[in-house]
Amino acid sequence: MTELFAYLMSYDTLRVIWWLFLGVLLIGFAVMDGFDLGVGTLLPFIAHDDDERRVAINAVGPTWEGNQVWFILGGGAIFAAFPLVYSAAFSGFFVALILVLFALILRPVGFDYRSKLPDPRWRGTWDWCLFIAGFVPSLVFGVAFGNLLQGVPLHYADDLRVHYDGGFFGLLNPFGLLCGVVSLAMLVMHGATFLQLKTVGVVRDRARRWLGIAALVYAVAFALAGVWLAFGIDGYRITQFAGPEGASNPLAKTAVREAGAWFTNYRAMPLLWVIPALGFAGAFLGWRWADKRPGRAFIATATSVAMTIATAGVAMFPFLMPSSFNPSHSLTVWDATSSQLTLRWMFWMTVIFLPLIIAYTSWVFRVMRGPVTIEDVRGSHTHY
Repeated sequence: MTELFAYLMSYDTLRVIWWLFLGVLLIGFAVMDGFDLGVGTLLPFIAHDDDERRVAINAVGPTWEGNQVWFILGGGAIFAAFPLVYSAAFSGFFVALILVLFALILRPVGFDYRSKLPDPRWRGTWDWCLFIAGFVPSLVFGVAFGNLLQGVPLHYADDLRVHYDGGFFGLLNPFGLLCGVVSLAMLVMHGATFLQLKTVGVVRDRARRWLGIAALVYAVAFALAGVWLAFGIDGYRITQFAGPEGASNPLAKTAVREAGAWFTNYRAMPLLWVIPALGFAGAFLGWRWADKRPGRAFIATATSVAMTIATAGVAMFPFLMPSSFNPSHSLTVWDATSSQLTLRWMFWMTVIFLPLIIAYTSWVFRVMRGPVTIEDVRGSHTHY
């Protein structure tokens, strides 16, 4: 037991554990807040009058704020566990992140203000704000992942000050936009599946049609991104470094760009191909089960979302932010973390509080289960 504890608390193991925790938090955000974003994106297309829009909005109304806890946890984990990644990302992706922040600010304002006045123009304006609040983050998060896979133009001075030589419009390259389409279609699919659980009638029928469209777009775009990554984009590989317990100094290693390097982990462990396969399978089963087994369909699309993110994470490991300016200045799991003591304290805090968050979230969804109908929103002043 003592040996196991010592192994878990070693610096190299803690670094991998926090890489896994970060993945869990990002997946938690994408799964839990992702269907909220998907419903917002679908709002103008699945609801054609005020009652129908209120049904769609109230389907996510009781839980969307709690779901954003995962976004805060993910950002906090990057800040505390991977401070070099946090500083580089918030410097290089500043405009993109501000755009996402402004879009997310529209959500609480849209939810709270759209029903303050009965004027159709007033409500219509806020409905489009909710659409923007769903569409923009869904697209931008995918674009960000696409640029990470290509490498971003960052480099470090000798005093470890980070410099970013790119701009916002440089992020909008063809592969980055393709990954944005993957992300957008994936979350629209997930949101449409959630509406299968929470609505009835015409809103549910329209959501079912959009589910099929989004699942198809996701599958095609995900496959195309994989082929492009295999044959058109060089990956990164470490050739020399101080070891998994070395100091967090991104300048103390040597790395190179190499064709096919993003598939090294998959070649070394062929079982990992199950991860992207489950992404495709989840999309198909979500579409297949949506009519008669909406609960299973929701689990299927949640699995698809999780496995899509895991596919990229496994491909990049141990890289977190590859540098296209100088591959040896890339940030990795082995040289971008906080101290061992910080990771250890954060580990125990996560072990204590993450299960509580999951338990509370599960309880909330259990209490709020059941469909939202037009009669419900017409007969209650507490609904949005």
